[in-house]
Amino acid sequence: MKVGKMGGRLISLMGCAVLLCLWSAAVAEGAAYLKYKDPKQPISARIKDLMSRMTLEEKIGQMTQIERKLASSDIMKKYFVGSVLSGGGSVPAPMASAETWINMVNEFQKGSLSTRLGIPMIYGIDAVHGHNNVYNATIFPHNVGLGVTRDPQLLKRIGAATALEVRATGIPYTFAPCIAVCRDPRWGRCYESYSEDHRIVQAMTEIIPGLQGDAPAGTPKGVPFVAGKTKVAACAKHFVGDGGTVKGIDENNTVIDYKGLLSIHMPAYFDAVRKGVATVMVSYSSWNGKRMHANHDLVTGFLKDKLKFRGFVISDWQGIDRITDPPHSNYVYSVQAGVLAGIDMVMLPENFTEFIDDLTSLVKKNVIPMSRIDDAVKRILRVKFTMGLFENPLADLSLVNQLGSQEHRELAREAVRKSLVLLKNGIDNQPLLPLPKKSPKILVAGSHANNLGYQCGGWTIEWQGHGGNDLTVGTTILTAIKNTVDPSTQVIYNENPDANFVKSNSFSHAIVVVGETPYAEGAGDSLNLTIPEPGPSTIKNVCGSVKCVVVIISGRPVVVEPYLSSISALVAAWLPGTEGQGVADVLFGDYGFTGKLARTWFKSVDQLPMNVGDPHYDPLFPFGFGLTTKPKKGN
Repeated sequence: MKVGKMGGRLISLMGCAVLLCLWSAAVAEGAAYLKYKDPKQPISARIKDLMSRMTLEEKIGQMTQIERKLASSDIMKKYFVGSVLSGGGSVPAPMASAETWINMVNEFQKGSLSTRLGIPMIYGIDAVHGHNNVYNATIFPHNVGLGVTRDPQLLKRIGAATALEVRATGIPYTFAPCIAVCRDPRWGRCYESYSEDHRIVQAMTEIIPGLQGDAPAGTPKGVPFVAGKTKVAACAKHFVGDGGTVKGIDENNTVIDYKGLLSIHMPAYFDAVRKGVATVMVSYSSWNGKRMHANHDLVTGFLKDKLKFRGFVISDWQGIDRITDPPHSNYVYSVQAGVLAGIDMVMLPENFTEFIDDLTSLVKKNVIPMSRIDDAVKRILRVKFTMGLFENPLADLSLVNQLGSQEHRELAREAVRKSLVLLKNGIDNQPLLPLPKKSPKILVAGSHANNLGYQCGGWTIEWQGHGGNDLTVGTTILTAIKNTVDPSTQVIYNENPDANFVKSNSFSHAIVVVGETPYAEGAGDSLNLTIPEPGPSTIKNVCGSVKCVVVIISGRPVVVEPYLSSISALVAAWLPGTEGQGVADVLFGDYGFTGKLARTWFKSVDQLPMNVGDPHYDPLFPFGFGLTTKPKKGN
């Protein structure tokens, strides 16, 4: 076929155009392949590839965690924010549904995904006894009660249930467990500790594989592991010595030698790191006068270098601000000291732009080396890659039915049963418990008998918790008693009856439920550890007139010796959470009492601190004490 000059030129141009298109397509195809987005690549290769593409601004963004109240899709995109959190009580709406939580988290995530590199953020929340910030979640007993069970497998099941409920709201990260060894019950966080004995705390770290999943055989020590979309990243806290402060004062100084620190407060971190915990939170407290948030020797030298921890270290809420006294008085120094100590992610509920500006300046002035920034970012990315956030950054609705599920509530009820400790049973060798389900008339009294908020304690819906039955969904102890007794048994409830009322009603027996009102952190510090009124008055009025079982709701041992002689039976129920039915299950003999004290019960606060093995050990009820009963057949 003969082609003219013009036609040949046209064909030639067309050929060039085709070649250009093919070349462009090939370039585009090559550009589309990003090693860090390829899940088939080793995590180390993905981290290396991604970090080679990141600017200083993007790296510092990864180190920044902001409160949800400050977050938005635009903020996430503008500052390359690596993480968002809900502080205690910080929710998208009152009584927010799982769907509402998911929509909020996904909105922030979409902002992160729209950045140049599309690095997903990680959302964290304090799910410390179940998903406790969220309405309708299952609230498990606080750790002080779970330590009593001495049942690591129960803790693992609780961890798995909590993970499902947290994931049900679109959240992949919880600031739990607290593995403090509380050595003084005057500390307002003592209920967050499993025991005064580090061996029990070590055993209870089994909650970590419950939350995260079991690391595969052969996983190197210290490498974080999170098994996909039904599990969450955990956080061992607060590193280290937070439970040993002088007089139990929150955020105060722990005075102990290096050997004591390692033998009492450090062992649970050995177990947590060995089990692949993803993150570790630094304590507000000091060790022999040195703020933990500025302690390079322990955070980097011990945790990272000696224990080989390869997850990321996170500060506590405004933790670096408190390096100085007063807090935030020299913020540039605080940023320098905290980051150089080895903190990788900084929790910044308020001043996150100031942190970003100051850290950027410190790096550009070579005060903080780029190697320290790279170490922090590698650790953060390792956790994000490990848990599959790059492949599944957005939550869906597939797990919403897990929130407050009946299966989880039954598990919490089991935990309540196993956490009860029977301290006294009967007078003159006449046991009162278990109680008969069939009685003519019984009295239920006390400020805590019909109060779900008191039953759950602090860190429930709100940071400090609050009283009342409207705070979430659950079963009060009064309701549980009514559910349990024979239909013919008349249950009379009087919160604070006088003695005449009790004497004039011919009750078969009485159940008095009293204790502490909710608190969290420093607000719970107490030098007297007394049961607030009207608790003591109710005990006096009721137990002086009729056989009574007193159930103590508290986050720690409290003063009971003055009332003990008038009490027929005494039960420590700690802070049982939403499933009060577990208390009635044991009081009325469907199950026996099995719990053993994981804390020493003192006679007087003048004895404190007093722990098992101390030379001056003279308790009212010793560590390990607990009477037992058998289930009552045919009850």
